[in-house]
Amino acid sequence: MTAKIQRFIKEQDPPTPFLVVDLDVVADRFAQMQRHLPAADIYYAVKANPAPEIIALLVELGASFDVASPSEIDLVLRHGANPKTLSYGNTIKKQRDIAHAFMRGVELFAFDSQAELEKLARAAPGSKVFCRLLVENTGACWPLARKFGCDGAMATALLAQAGALGLTPVGVAFHVGSQQCYPEQWDGAVAQAAAVFRALQGRGVELSMLNIGGGFPARYNQEVAGIEEYAGAIERAMVRHFGNRLPRTLAEPGRYLVGDAGLLQAEVVLIARKSKADPVRWIYLDIGRFGGLAETEGEAIDYPLRTRHDGKRAGPAVLAGPTCDSVDILYQRAGYEMPLDLAIGDRVQFLSTGAYTTTYASVGFNGFDPLPAYYI
Repeated sequence: MTAKIQRFIKEQDPPTPFLVVDLDVVADRFAQMQRHLPAADIYYAVKANPAPEIIALLVELGASFDVASPSEIDLVLRHGANPKTLSYGNTIKKQRDIAHAFMRGVELFAFDSQAELEKLARAAPGSKVFCRLLVENTGACWPLARKFGCDGAMATALLAQAGALGLTPVGVAFHVGSQQCYPEQWDGAVAQAAAVFRALQGRGVELSMLNIGGGFPARYNQEVAGIEEYAGAIERAMVRHFGNRLPRTLAEPGRYLVGDAGLLQAEVVLIARKSKADPVRWIYLDIGRFGGLAETEGEAIDYPLRTRHDGKRAGPAVLAGPTCDSVDILYQRAGYEMPLDLAIGDRVQFLSTGAYTTTYASVGFNGFDPLPAYYI
């Protein structure tokens, strides 16, 4: 928690639940990314948190943007982004959405299938395209494999075909999984990408761009390396597999830029046990999986928690949300222990919640309002 956030909560004390994001942290993380990966163009993954305040800040700082829909495209353009700094990175697009992006000036598009390539040829003739590879996601708390990407042989064939369809094949992309805890995971993915570059060079197609995706972590309960270690591992992988002919590099941080900038404050609504002898308390909060904490699905993301009773005796607890849905349970197996003095009405703070919270919140399930957010 930053001093700015502490001061905001003390002075404003909004009703719970709410999210507060310190924009200075976002700016600092962007600067760190530029410093440690100076050869990479930084494309913010808008889906992580599309708040207008964050977009406006990053436009001012000179960021580029990874966008996934017409709405995200229009959002960043409204805040002054140059359409040439956008990458339409979603590989699953309606043809009319491709046409909308092309009409707005977007020039760079992702694909990972024959059908998507053909849609791009029809709706965005002459545009620059890159193919997403299917790569290993071991070490990621939130894997992104299987649904996205294709193997190297297919990527090679599709990129070779792109020119004949009137498109400009510029490169390949991959994503090693969100909240990737192993910096060395980029090595194998870069090796796969370099193999595609070489295969296409043999066909007379010279690629020029490699999109190394996101995956750079926020700081949850699991210890992770600093950005400098990730940058070092990526730079070594690039030199190892590309030698002196390094392509233009794009990176797509989302969680890393905004995750640690946010704090979510909730209130204890109920504390109960399932039997008199049960040592486990069920602690029900006024926010749950449908209110913005969707990444607790499978207990994948383990947010650090704070209460005013920290440091006192604690005991095992299940944390759950307020809705009338039995899957609205945040943590049951992760081993969270909560202070025994915790009482109904107490506040529970979820740290590092600036990413993938407000945009995952339902618009009104069970009549609960979407998660309010404040950007300071």
